[in-house]
Amino acid sequence: MTAPSTTAVPPADDDKTSAGNYFVSNYPPYYYWRPDFVPEAHAALDRPPRPNAELGIYLHIPYCRKRCHFCYFKVYTGAKSSEIREYIDAAVAELEIYRTKSFIGDRKPAFIYFGGGTPSFLSTSQLTTLAKALQSVFPWDAAREITFECEPGTLNQKKLQFIRSLGVTRLSLGVENFDEHILEINGRAHRTKEIDRAYDYARQADFPQINIDLIAGMLEETPEKWAKTVEKTVAMAPDSVTIYQMEIPFNTTIYKRMRDAGRLHAPVADWHTKREWVAHAFDRLEAAGYTVTSAYTAVRDPQRTQFVYRDELWRGADLMSLGVASFSHVNGTHYQNAHDMDTYLEHIKCGRLPISRALTPTTEELMIRELILQFKLGRIELDYFRSKFDTDVMDRFSLQLNQLEERGLIQRVPDALVLSREGLLSVDALMWDFFLPKHQGGRYA
Repeated sequence: MTAPSTTAVPPADDDKTSAGNYFVSNYPPYYYWRPDFVPEAHAALDRPPRPNAELGIYLHIPYCRKRCHFCYFKVYTGAKSSEIREYIDAAVAELEIYRTKSFIGDRKPAFIYFGGGTPSFLSTSQLTTLAKALQSVFPWDAAREITFECEPGTLNQKKLQFIRSLGVTRLSLGVENFDEHILEINGRAHRTKEIDRAYDYARQADFPQINIDLIAGMLEETPEKWAKTVEKTVAMAPDSVTIYQMEIPFNTTIYKRMRDAGRLHAPVADWHTKREWVAHAFDRLEAAGYTVTSAYTAVRDPQRTQFVYRDELWRGADLMSLGVASFSHVNGTHYQNAHDMDTYLEHIKCGRLPISRALTPTTEELMIRELILQFKLGRIELDYFRSKFDTDVMDRFSLQLNQLEERGLIQRVPDALVLSREGLLSVDALMWDFFLPKHQGGRYA
C-alpha cells in the first residue's frame, strides 16, 4: 500500500484552510436570500409546475447522538421521544399544506431524500409512524430513488431490514474515516466496529446501492492513515463512494476553538494536500474498477448506480424540502424554512408554511446555477445550455474558459467541455469566476 504524497508542490500560505464555506451548493449565494422575498416563494408555490420539471422531496431529520466538531448543519442532541414525535407530526403537517399548492400539479415525487442530522437516529417505531403518514399524504410509488442517510452506530439488523422495507434504494453510511483516533478527535459518535457491523447488516438487507461517505483532511489526518482508510474502502467494495474535502464553516466547534485561540487557519490539511488525498483515493478506486462520476463520487457500475437526487437538482428540478432550516427550489425560486425549531413548529401549528427567506433568480442566474453545478460532473454539454437557456457557454464565458484552458484545467472537445482531474478536484474554487460580479464579494455561506 502506497501512502499519498504531500510534498509534490509546497502549498502557498493562502492555500491553508481558513474558516468559511468552500463547497458551492447553490447560486446565487445564500446571503442574498431575504425575508422580504418570502412572498415570491408563496407565488411560486401557487403557480402550475413548469413543463417536464421533476419533483423531489427532502426531509431534514435534525437529530444526532452527538454533534461532530466539523458539523455545520442544524442538528439537536439529547432529544426526547416526545420532541421527536412532535417534529414528525409537524413535518407531515407541512407536507399536507404543500399538497394543496398548484406547483405539484399531477406530479408524483421522482426522488425522496432523508437527510440530517441523522435519519437513522429515529427508532423503528418512529420511522414507521413517519413513513406511513408521509405516504398517506403523498405516495412514493413513482420514485426512482429513495435515499436514507445513516450513522453506523445507530444501526442494527432489524432497523436496516425495516429501512429497506420502506423502499429505500440508496443507503448512505456516514463513515468519514476508519481510524479510531480520528473518529474520536473529530467528535464522531461511531467507531470502526460499528461501521463493519452496520455494513454487513446492510449487505444482508439487499439494498440496491450502499454508499460510503468519507472526508479527506479531518483533524489529525496523515497520509498513512488516509491511505489505510482508502484501502479499507476498496476492500469493502461499496456500490459508490462519496469523498468531501474538509472545510471549516463558521458555526462549527472547530471554528469556535480557532476563534478563541486567535488562529486564522484551521488545524487541518491545506487544500493542496486534501486534493492530493482525494486524487489518491480516486486513483485507487479506478484501479479497483470504479468510475469517477463527479468531483466527489466514484461508482462501481455507472449503468446501475445512479444519483437521481444530484443529477435532477443540478438540472433545475423542483425540490420540496420539509423540516427545520431546510432549503427548497420550486418553479425557479429558492427559499429556506425557519432556522429555529420553536419558530418552525409555531408556523406549522398555525397552518402556515415556515418559509423564512427567499430569492427568485433571473434567467441568467438560473443558467449560471446549473452551469456551476454541472461543472462538478466534470463535463458540460454545450447543447444543453443552448437549448434550455439560449446561451452559448463558449462565448458567454470565453474569458474564464480561456484561463482554465491555459492552466490545463479544462479541455474543449466536440460540443462539450471536460475538466481535467486537477480541475475536477478544485472545481469549487474555480466556480467563483463564473459568478456575476455582484455576487463575487465575500465568502460563500
